[in-house]
Amino acid sequence: MTSVPTAVHDEQHEQAQAAPPITMFGPDFPYAYDDFLAHPAGLGSVPAAALGTEVAVIGGGLSGIVAAYELMKMGLKPVVYEADRIGGRLRTVGFEGCDENLTAEMGAMRFPPSSTAFWHYVDLVGLETRPFPNPLAPGTPSTVVDLKGETHYATCVDELPEVYHQVMHAWNACLEEGADFSDMQLALRMRDIPRIREIWSRLVERLDNQTFYGFLCDSPSFRSFRHREIFGQVGFGTGGWDTDFPNSILEILRVVYTGADDDHHGIVGGSQQLPLRLWEREPDKTVHWACGTSLKSLHGGAPRPAVTRLHRTAGNRITVTDATGDIRTYAAAVFTAQSWMLLSKIACDESLFPIDHWTAIERTHYMESSKLFVPVDRPFWLDKAVDDMGNQTGRDVMSMTLTDRMTRGTYLLDDGPDRPAVICLSYTWCDDSLKWLPLSAGERMEVMLKSLGEIYPNVDIRRHIIGNPVTVSWENEPYFMGAFKANLPGHYRYQRRLFTHFMQDGLPEDKRGIFLAGDDISWTAGWAEGAVQTALNAVWGVMHHLGGGTDPANPGPGDLYDEIAPVALDED
Repeated sequence: MTSVPTAVHDEQHEQAQAAPPITMFGPDFPYAYDDFLAHPAGLGSVPAAALGTEVAVIGGGLSGIVAAYELMKMGLKPVVYEADRIGGRLRTVGFEGCDENLTAEMGAMRFPPSSTAFWHYVDLVGLETRPFPNPLAPGTPSTVVDLKGETHYATCVDELPEVYHQVMHAWNACLEEGADFSDMQLALRMRDIPRIREIWSRLVERLDNQTFYGFLCDSPSFRSFRHREIFGQVGFGTGGWDTDFPNSILEILRVVYTGADDDHHGIVGGSQQLPLRLWEREPDKTVHWACGTSLKSLHGGAPRPAVTRLHRTAGNRITVTDATGDIRTYAAAVFTAQSWMLLSKIACDESLFPIDHWTAIERTHYMESSKLFVPVDRPFWLDKAVDDMGNQTGRDVMSMTLTDRMTRGTYLLDDGPDRPAVICLSYTWCDDSLKWLPLSAGERMEVMLKSLGEIYPNVDIRRHIIGNPVTVSWENEPYFMGAFKANLPGHYRYQRRLFTHFMQDGLPEDKRGIFLAGDDISWTAGWAEGAVQTALNAVWGVMHHLGGGTDPANPGPGDLYDEIAPVALDED
């Protein structure tokens, strides 16, 4: 259910209307990455003596490719290592035997306008987007909510039964009463850093130990268990959020404050095009490198293989061993793969990071996630249903579906009438994802079709399927072991250590030179924006480490750090 935020106070309305749109600008680190990227002065420079210096970039997902692209533009030589494929969890796949334009998004598939640094790169490489059909979104023809065997059809929120409106109002009141929602939204829109920090500092201190579910239970607006249960199964924006109930409420507040669950768009042709196009792009302006240089050309067409060992060598250099046994030593390195790889797949010296950072890496909590897609002959769900007498009801025969059955969320993705289309039969997280883990793609599909058959008894989905299903369980992917980070209560201090790791002047000299990045290092894990922001932090860190700096007209995240550093909680 799309949340309808409580309106800001009347005297603030005009200010809010004139302010820039919400971005993932804060609240933990209110730095304007979109302004940093757009500034004509660029992201900074390194001394002439450092030009051409090799920098290892471990992981070819969005964070790694953005970091490598910007380091290349700066005149450095990124050396990208990738164990699987460029893109990471921006993974777009096709269906065997079907049109190559028919694709499924196994990872990231929908992006909010508040991801302004992410959209900078989407625009840079010229990708086309379209609204994503979330439940009850304006571009979604219809939505069905099926709970406890009761099915409700709606084309907008107003058409849902009264109990859903009660739940929506309870959520809005809960945010306003317990988390200063309107005040924070206005501060973010106005980019009022002192006000953002004032509100957030108070909330972090009060709520770091609170779960999402506990936050709901503490609200007078959510005293009803029935309302909490419905909210967990239907949620806001993208659907049910009960799988997040054990997580820190701070994680959820970051999502709602920044509009991360609103007005999503998907990328036509698939999100993996973004890192692939950056890999191949020849920037208009580069330092040191000849015109026409790209990441692809610097690498001879392909990245280096998987990293198997990381250790420090003389001069505080970072030495990388890859799967072929090749050993290379670098003045600096950026690690963008999921941080658990440092505990399992890669043999690491403990000297790579301070012990507190190792503790934070070990405590990282990843959520499971599964999807299954099938290709179909056309968007048959837009056909109109008929009743038992053969009369048209005016309703679509099938809709975007939220349910408490095994499928949980079913999304309908089309490219126009009478063209082949795709159904995401099921998108699930955490325990709901683990239920699918032992089953093959075919077995999963059979269970899903049975569940959907209970909701749509007169719809023969199977007869429209034109190819084999494709599926993923991210917890079972060897280079991921989970979909994305989600902090548990009490994890704020760990996340702060990871996010601020790019600020290394305060570290011992023998702990500098390797920089953590990736969405699990960010405050907005699970969103591509976090991958981009931490990549830019790492770029600033490498530049600073090699003796470079930013233009005074365009200070970077490290230059303004003292003004906007995340709240530091007492550790005693």
